Amino acid sequence: MQAPNIERLPGQMVKISFSITPEEAKPYIEESLKALQESKPVPGFRPGKAPYAEAVKQFGEMKVLENALERIVRATYVHAILENDLDTIGSPSIDVTKLVPNEPIEFTVTAPLAPGVERMADYSKPLVTFKPRAVSEEDVEHALMDLRRMQRKEVRSSNPATKEDLIIIDLEMKKDHVILEGGVANGYRIYLAEEHYIPGFAEKLIGMKEGEERTFTLEFPKEHFQKHLAGQNIDFTAKATQIFSIELPELDDAFAKSLGQENVAALRAIIKNNLELEERERSKQSSEIELLEKLVDGSSFTDVPELLVNDEIRKMVRELESSIEERGMKIDDYLASLKKSKDELKLEFIPQAIRRIRTATLVKEVAKREKITVSEEELDAEIDRILHGLRSDDKDARERVISPEYREYVAILMRNQKTVALLRKNGITGWPEDDAEEAETGHVHGPDCHHE
Repeated sequence: MQAPNIERLPGQMVKISFSITPEEAKPYIEESLKALQESKPVPGFRPGKAPYAEAVKQFGEMKVLENALERIVRATYVHAILENDLDTIGSPSIDVTKLVPNEPIEFTVTAPLAPGVERMADYSKPLVTFKPRAVSEEDVEHALMDLRRMQRKEVRSSNPATKEDLIIIDLEMKKDHVILEGGVANGYRIYLAEEHYIPGFAEKLIGMKEGEERTFTLEFPKEHFQKHLAGQNIDFTAKATQIFSIELPELDDAFAKSLGQENVAALRAIIKNNLELEERERSKQSSEIELLEKLVDGSSFTDVPELLVNDEIRKMVRELESSIEERGMKIDDYLASLKKSKDELKLEFIPQAIRRIRTATLVKEVAKREKITVSEEELDAEIDRILHGLRSDDKDARERVISPEYREYVAILMRNQKTVALLRKNGITGWPEDDAEEAETGHVHGPDCHHE
C-alpha cells in the first residue's frame, strides 16, 4: 500500500491523506459484499454464496463500494497511526475526495493529537520537602472542645442571650427597603459563639430577651459568595423567639469513658495521635501537588487540543455540581448567586483544565520513559480486590468492573499511581517510609471513581 501523506496542522492536529488502489480495496469490498448478501440474499443463491459478479450486479458497484468504505477507512487509518506512532484522540473527521468504482479511492482523515512533552523537567532530584505541621496543645484543646460541643445540652433560658447561648430568631433582610429574595427566615438558629455568620451579626443579638425585636444595618463582606450582596449595606430585622443556654459536659474521666477511653489523659493522647495522622495525610497531598506543579512549570508542552480542553471542562463542571449538591444546593442557584452563566464558568475553568491535562501528560510521559507497566497479575489482583468490596447482589456494578473498558481504566490508574510513586521517591525528601509498599502498588477506588 502506498504510504499515506502525513501533515501536522496547527492546534495539535494531524491530517492523513490516503490513496487506495482497487486491488488494495478488493478484500474489503468482498467482505462488504458478503455482508450485503447475508442481509439480502441474491435470488437463486444461499446467503453470502453468490459469485462476485452476480452479487455486484444485484446491488450495484457504487452501493457495494460505499458499503465497503467504512471498513477501508478504519483499517487503513488504524494501520497508519500504528505504523507512524501517532497518538490520536477522539473521533477523526473524514473527507472522501474520490470514490469511483475501479479507480483509486482517495480520502483524508483529520484527528487531534494527544499533547506531548517537548522539554521534561529534571524529575531525578528533590524539589519538595515533606514536613507535616506539628500538632500543638492548642489543637488538642480545640478538638476536645469540639467533642464537648457535640454532646452539649440546650436548656431553655429566660435570661438575656449571652455569647455562649443559642438564640432562635425570625429574620428579615432588606436592601433599600425591599425584602431580598430568600431574605426571610423563621426559626433561624444562631449559636452566638460561632464565627461563620456575617461579621458583627452575632454581636448584634447578644443581650436580646425572648420576644425582643432589633433592627440594624451590616455590610456584607466584599468577598461574599453572593456577588449581588458583596460589599452592600443590608438592613436586618431580628426577633428573638427562644433562647437556650448551652451546657457542655465536664472534661473528666467520665466524659473520656463515654468516648471509649480510660481517662482524660488517654483521650488527649489518642486525639493528638489522630490529629498528627490527619496532618501527615494533608501534608502528603500538598507535597505531591506541589511536586507535580513544579514539574509541570519546569516543563514545556505541545498545544493542548480543544477537544481535550472541552472534555476536561465538562469533567470539572460535573465535579462542581456534585460538590454543590452534597451541600444541599443546586448548580443554577449557585450560578445565580455568582451572577454568572454556565458558559462564563466554563471560560474561567480553561486555565485550570489545561494545567490538569498537562499534569496527566507529564505523568504519562514519565511512565513511558521509565517503562512503568502494570502486569496482568497485578491487574487481576486489583480487579478482584474491587469486586470483593462490592455487594454480591450488585450485578450492574460487578459487570462494569469486569468489562474490558473498566479493566483498561484500572490499568491506567495503577500505572499512574506507580509513576507518581517514582516521582515522589525522587522528588520529595522526608516522605514517610511506611508508605513505601503503598507507593509501589497502590489501589484504585470502586467503579464510580474517575480520574485521568
